[in-house]
Amino acid sequence: MPEFLSPQDALLLWAAVGYLLGSIPFGLILTRMLNLGDLRQIGSGNIGATNVLRTGNKGAAAATLILDGAKGAAAVLLARAFAADDAVQVAALAAFVGHCFPVWLSFKGGKGVATFLGVWLAYAWPVGLLCCAAWALTVAVKRVSSMGALMAASMSTIFLFYTGNGQAVVLGLVLTVLVFLRHGSNIARIKAGTEPKIGRR
Repeated sequence: MPEFLSPQDALLLWAAVGYLLGSIPFGLILTRMLNLGDLRQIGSGNIGATNVLRTGNKGAAAATLILDGAKGAAAVLLARAFAADDAVQVAALAAFVGHCFPVWLSFKGGKGVATFLGVWLAYAWPVGLLCCAAWALTVAVKRVSSMGALMAASMSTIFLFYTGNGQAVVLGLVLTVLVFLRHGSNIARIKAGTEPKIGRR
């Protein structure tokens, strides 16, 4: 980092970088490019991959999943290349926040699952793989994407300890809380038995 930046200014810079990367609404961009309609008027209105799948275009949904994950990973990898671990964690958190609250969409973004997974895959790939496995196993059994997200988030802090990445536990706890907050309506529907399963529009 430039020597004229104070440590606090450097953290703010990486927060901005992470936020801007995270705020790119790939789901909305792809569905518009493919003439699939305004994603915010489809299904749940969410801009993430699960709602893109409700357009019926599996390719667009897969691309959204990958790109939303990649922007979280990019924030981590860029910060790691030029800064210390505290800046990496700040960039990671900011990327997640950027996805959930993008300034370009009046702060109405997605729920951050793919970005969450991308962050952990880049920060500590064993943690990322374990979170992906927790998500995939839960979805395979329950066929409910939100349940997979909640399980992955719930287990992430345990995975951090298990893999020797305890320095990121606070970040893990904050991300977990944010994932649960973003899925408040999903949790209510899960309890009521009305949460839609994957593949249902």
